[in-house]
Amino acid sequence: MAKRPLWSYSGQTPLLLAAEQGHEAVVELILDRGGSIRTKGYSYGGKSALSWAAEHGHGAVVKLLLDRGAWIMMEDYSHRTPIFWAAENGHKAVVELLLDMGASIENADPTSGQTPLSFAAKQGHEAVVKLLLERGASTEIKDRKSGQTLLSLAAEKGHEAVVELLKRNVRKRGF
Repeated sequence: MAKRPLWSYSGQTPLLLAAEQGHEAVVELILDRGGSIRTKGYSYGGKSALSWAAEHGHGAVVKLLLDRGAWIMMEDYSHRTPIFWAAENGHKAVVELLLDMGASIENADPTSGQTPLSFAAKQGHEAVVKLLLERGASTEIKDRKSGQTLLSLAAEKGHEAVVELLKRNVRKRGF
């Protein structure tokens, strides 16, 4: 008989909750006892344990999950992969780890067309923007709904340092 995950009233499994809170030892214990690494919550956007850990910057849990076979490109219900969540929340070390492990730098949200760079720029996460630019992320992105560029997204929110980074990168690439 196949093991089914236990669910909380919020639609989360113990593994998802432990990953979200960064409890590495608990995540390891659940996985050692047969917990499914591929389970997604049925609420809160259908995020995987890897997405929850990435969103909250829990690098050790992200590494453990990847080492145990978590799929780095698993999308939630809004088509975001773990790197989107790490970039949007400014977790540079996690973004770097995900890139080193094979996450796509150009994976775009099918609705908005935004990439991890878009999310980092919009939130003003200078260190993450710099890392993504250094790794070759495209700056030629426009929001499909509003038509805004990365530069206008960052400028609208008043993120001067990010605006300067983006402007320098555009000049360096010759656009």
